[in-house]
Amino acid sequence: MREEEKNTSKKTNIQRLKNRRWALPAIYIASAAIILAGAFWMQNSYNDSADKSKEQSQTTGKGFKEPAVEVNSKLETIKMPVADSTDSVIKKQFYDAKADAKEQEAALVSYNNRFEPNKGIDIAMNDGKTFDVVASFSGNVTKVQDDALLGNLVEVEHDNGVVTRYQSITDIKVAVGDQVKQGQTIAKAGSSLINEEAGTHVHFEIRKDNVALNPQDYFEKQVSAIQSASDEKATSEKASSSDKSKTEENDLLDKNLDQSGEPGQIIDGKDSETDGSSLDTSDEG
Repeated sequence: MREEEKNTSKKTNIQRLKNRRWALPAIYIASAAIILAGAFWMQNSYNDSADKSKEQSQTTGKGFKEPAVEVNSKLETIKMPVADSTDSVIKKQFYDAKADAKEQEAALVSYNNRFEPNKGIDIAMNDGKTFDVVASFSGNVTKVQDDALLGNLVEVEHDNGVVTRYQSITDIKVAVGDQVKQGQTIAKAGSSLINEEAGTHVHFEIRKDNVALNPQDYFEKQVSAIQSASDEKATSEKASSSDKSKTEENDLLDKNLDQSGEPGQIIDGKDSETDGSSLDTSDEG
């Protein structure tokens, strides 16, 4: 009886062992599936978090990008509008009202029997070939114009009423609304009808509140120098205008005195101090 019980017990244990053999792998597989699922979930959560952080970073970056560029542009020093200035030459200088007569004459632009003061500088290369015209300093393109007389035009606006103009150019590579960085190619040097003698060149202007300034006074200086210099120029011009008015008044007074002559002198049948009715008639009968 006991032997039968022992045999039965052995059979039961063997059966249980067999059952465990397929159960354990199932448990392992289930555990592995749970672990993998957890890993995938954690990975997705991490990716979502990273994407959100990236979006926030990009949004924040956009908010601070423009002021950073603006600050950088204020720190820029004004450069010549040519990619390589070592071989450049200035064909015609800016017309300076305070220069001597010879320099002023050399800075006049002649076209159609008319003479106009040069409001910028005309830059060419010694070999006479074309060259890349680049942005003197960063700004926003506000005007692009085809003009045979001026030789095409690009106008770039900067802070505080400062504008740069690039004329006598061809193969223009920018459009209105473009943000250009300092040194970025704007066009190729070309020619113009108004200044044919300059050959292949670029006519470059710097203006403050539409007043033309001598670009050579500001190369290698910061944009802020234009602001202060313009204010000084306005004050100087105001004083000069006042002096000119006084000079004109004095010249007019001198002219009137020359025409009137000395007291008692008769000019055109009239006394210098009185009209013709007061002429001396003592010899009359």
